[in-house]
Amino acid sequence: MKSRLQHRIVARSVLASICLVAAPALWSCSSAQGEAVPPPPPRPVAGEQAFPGAVGYGAGSKGGRGGRVIAVDTLADSGPGSLRACVEQRGPRICVFRVSGVIRFTDKPPVVSHPYLTIAGQTAPGKGITLAHAGGELGRTPLLLKGTHDVVIRHIRVRNDRIGGNRAAEDSFTIESSDNVILDHVSASWARDELVNGYGDNDRITISNSIFAQGIPRHDKCALLASDPQGPQRLSFVNNVCAHNGDRNPDLNFPPGSCVEIVNNIFYNAQSEFAEIWESFGGAPVALIGNSFIAGPNTISSTVGIARNQLGSTGPAKVYLWDNAFIGEFTHMSPLLANALVPAPPCPGTVAAAPAKAAYETVLRSAGALPRDEIDRKTIKDIRGRVGRIVRAPGEIPPIAAETPYPDADGDGMNDAWEASHGADPRRFDPWEDGDRNGLTNLDQFLDYRSRELVTARMQS
Repeated sequence: MKSRLQHRIVARSVLASICLVAAPALWSCSSAQGEAVPPPPPRPVAGEQAFPGAVGYGAGSKGGRGGRVIAVDTLADSGPGSLRACVEQRGPRICVFRVSGVIRFTDKPPVVSHPYLTIAGQTAPGKGITLAHAGGELGRTPLLLKGTHDVVIRHIRVRNDRIGGNRAAEDSFTIESSDNVILDHVSASWARDELVNGYGDNDRITISNSIFAQGIPRHDKCALLASDPQGPQRLSFVNNVCAHNGDRNPDLNFPPGSCVEIVNNIFYNAQSEFAEIWESFGGAPVALIGNSFIAGPNTISSTVGIARNQLGSTGPAKVYLWDNAFIGEFTHMSPLLANALVPAPPCPGTVAAAPAKAAYETVLRSAGALPRDEIDRKTIKDIRGRVGRIVRAPGEIPPIAAETPYPDADGDGMNDAWEASHGADPRRFDPWEDGDRNGLTNLDQFLDYRSRELVTARMQS
C-alpha cells in the first residue's frame, strides 16, 4: 500500500523532471519520459547589482545609490522624519531607519511614484519595521509602487490587520507599471486581495526571499504576478514562501515574449490551486524550476498543483518544468498541462537554481523580513509540521519594542564602529566613497553587511 504522502503523477507524458517525495524527509528525482533537458547555465543580468547577491531580472536596479541618505526617525504617518516624507521626495535617496515598530498610515498610504529609491529596512534597530493601514475608507495597499523605476525594498513587513473600505484596492504589496524593481526579504499577511500584485506594464521585476502568507477569504491569494499587461514582461520569483492561500500560488498570465522564472519557492496548503497558468494574453512563457508544492490541512484531492486554465485563451502557454517536488495527496498537474509543456526553458534564465530539497531548507531558514516576527515564525513552523489552516480574519500585529539605533554621528546611514573598521570615516559624510577600495561604496557595503548579519543570525538560530 502506498504511503499517504506518496504522490500520484497526473499526465505521465509530461516533459519534465519531477521530484518524487514519499515522505517529508525523503526526496528523489526522476525524469518523466526523459524528454525535458536540464536548464542551461543562467545568464545573470549585466551591470552593477543592486546589492551583492541580488538575483533575477531586477538585479540591476539602481535603487537610491548615490543619493541622499534620509533618516526615518518617527513612526508617525507623516511629517519630518517619517517614511512618507522619504518616499515622497524626488531624486535618488535611501530611507534608513532610526526607529523600530509599526508605521500605521492613518491617511491613505503614500505611493512610491518617484524613481531611484531604496527602503533599507535592515537598518532598523531591534525587530524592525511593520507597515499597516488605518482600515475603513482610507485602508489601501500599504506599499504601492506606481509608474516608477529603480526601486529596492528590503526587510519590510506589511500586515493588513484592519479591514479596508475597498477589497480591490487592498493588496499588501503592489507593483504597478514600474520597471527595475526588487522586493527582497519582505513579508506580508492578511490582504483581502493579493499579498503581492503585479499590475499594468511592469518589467525587470525580482521578488525574492520573502514570505506571503494568510490571505483573507474569499479572495485569499498569494501572488498575481501580472494583471492587464500591455506588452512582454521579465519577472523572477525566487526563494519565496506562499502559504495558507486558497489559490494564485502564484498566478502566471503573461503575454508572449515575456520571460518568467519561478525558481526554488515553497508553495504550501493551497485549497483550490497552487500555481495557475493562464492564456488570456496570448499564452505565458514560464519556467518552474526546483519548487516544492506541499499539501496542508486545507488541501484536498481535487486541488491542482500546476493548473492550466484555458478560459478566454488567446494562445497556448509554453511551460518548462524541472525538478519540482509534489508532496501530499492532490492532483499534482492538470491533464491539460501536457500539451503546453516545452522541453527547454522559453527564455535563458538569470538564476542558478538549487535542487528542490536544498532550496526547501534554505527558504525555510532564511526567507522573510528579518528578524522574523511571530507571524512568520508560525508560518514556517506550520510548513515543517504540515499543520495550520487558512485564516478567516486578520490577526494582531505582534508588538515591536522601541530599540536604540546604532551610532551614526555623521548621519550617513552607517554604524560608526563599522565605518572605523572598514576604511570609512565616522566623523565625515562619506557614504558614496570606497574606504577599503574593494569596489563597493561604503553605504552599499554596509547595507549588505546589515542584511547578511540578519540572515546569518536567522540561519544559526
